[in-house]
Amino acid sequence: MKGLAPLFLGIFGTFAFSWVGLTVLPNWQIGHLNPQSDEEGTDIYPQPQSGMFERGARVYAANGCAYCHSQQVRPEYAGADIERGWGNRRSAPRDYIFERPVFLAKMRMGQDIANIGARAPAEQQSPPPAGAASPAASPAQQGGSPPPGASPGPAASPSSATSPAPAASPATQGAAVSSPPSQASGSSPAKAASPAPPTGVASPSPGAMANASPGATTAPSPRPQVAGPPWPEQTLGEPPMYSAAWHHVHLYSPRSINLDSNMPSYRFLYEKRRIRDQRSADALQLTGSDAPPEGWELIPTYDAKCLVAYLMALNQSHPLNDVRSAGGAPAASAAPSPAAGSPPPSPAPAK
Repeated sequence: MKGLAPLFLGIFGTFAFSWVGLTVLPNWQIGHLNPQSDEEGTDIYPQPQSGMFERGARVYAANGCAYCHSQQVRPEYAGADIERGWGNRRSAPRDYIFERPVFLAKMRMGQDIANIGARAPAEQQSPPPAGAASPAASPAQQGGSPPPGASPGPAASPSSATSPAPAASPATQGAAVSSPPSQASGSSPAKAASPAPPTGVASPSPGAMANASPGATTAPSPRPQVAGPPWPEQTLGEPPMYSAAWHHVHLYSPRSINLDSNMPSYRFLYEKRRIRDQRSADALQLTGSDAPPEGWELIPTYDAKCLVAYLMALNQSHPLNDVRSAGGAPAASAAPSPAAGSPPPSPAPAK
């Protein structure tokens, strides 16, 4: 009986010490972080998100997306996330102060999506004229790093694609953008190439598209598509990669974008209905066996729109004063104008 009291005290002390070290001290250090702002109070990061973002986060959690995708860019000493192009700096506690819960996750069957919103194409002002193709000139990328790039597979065409290169996320976070991209400023409809027919041929990765020469188009390859890298690549005839329309196609039919994808299809988030007067602007741009029958269309439900709004708002590319970006330089907060003639950043090498 004499040794019972020290035993219980030792057990209690062990749990108390662990609780203080793992809960109390971290909460004391980072539990009351505020958004970062400049001296004028204009550049505030992060900012509270919209209601669509919050609902999209619940849809994200309900469908188990956190089991296969993480939302944390590890520092250079802990992994090669920055080298893969998943971010230009490591994630920090301040990035998550408005997120409840935080989906850090621990397993990656898919790529990290902490900066997937920064990979979206630049929001355009108006839709292109009838019969015009997507802008040929690639806009410069913002602070967000390009998605994991890889050299094109045997079926990939070495020339550049007509889709715009990934740039900053849309100006309005939390709103799903379904309108087609417009022509770049300075390009005329007469110079635009006619849209390529939908095919299953993969084009170069987003990093390769960022270095494409203006005005170049991708010639379809006669060879069939083969198994490629374990992340999606831009496909001819499909919406621009990481745009809202692309996300909807990816959620509805992942293997129409990447044959090797083991991502489940979330077709229950979409509604099939008859086309009445004209095709809906939100209708999915599907080809092949995934396309609905003649006179029908597939449109996203509100939950699907919220989920895409949530994904497109995930962006940790904003510079933080207490975190160094890749190479020790502050992260860029604004993209140079395409008219300035400065080339886009080179893609990070794939691992």
